[in-house]
Amino acid sequence: MSTDQNENAGQEPPKPSGDQGAYTQEIKHQQVSARVPEKVSKGVFSTGALVLQGPHEFVIDFVLRLTNPHHISSRVILPFSLIPSFLGALRENLNNFAKRFGPPPALPTPPPAAQPPSIEEIYDQLKLPDEMMSGVYANAVMIAHTPSEFCFDFITNFYPRSAVSARIYLSAPQVPRFLETLTRSFQQYQQKLAAHRPPPPTEPLPPPGVA
Repeated sequence: MSTDQNENAGQEPPKPSGDQGAYTQEIKHQQVSARVPEKVSKGVFSTGALVLQGPHEFVIDFVLRLTNPHHISSRVILPFSLIPSFLGALRENLNNFAKRFGPPPALPTPPPAAQPPSIEEIYDQLKLPDEMMSGVYANAVMIAHTPSEFCFDFITNFYPRSAVSARIYLSAPQVPRFLETLTRSFQQYQQKLAAHRPPPPTEPLPPPGVA
């Protein structure tokens, strides 16, 4: 069983019947018809996200911290080239959310730690099922929101049919923090690129006596 989603970026999409506060936007400026496999159609809930930088991709681990042990509810792999569009669409969705419903409530600020935990210490406290270690790939994202939550459909745009590889739900107050985390990680990636970029070639000086 599957459903199709067809939206055009830059146009006001039709609102789902029965939901007066839904808004959907597509990142890519082209029509996307994405098949939604039954195994991902219900989606998974997350209370936050960890963003890792691989050598060729971003890894987003969506975490659920409602029960112990905390666990990763979904792992999504994104190419670097998608991140700027993802960030732009997420900012636009947050702006549209704020215009309709007001800014999302701010989350409590955690007390400052004497020393931030290392990545190893963080993942030691998380349960990552074996079948989730490789994650799922996506090269497009569709974002929707209601007055209380955001839905992220991560999509593989491959011939002959696009398909949703992961569907994630975040409460509205979690989304600004997710945007901040993703933005900071992308800025760090750009700084690393700049640090490893070779300096521009310099022109040789003319020999003495040549004007």
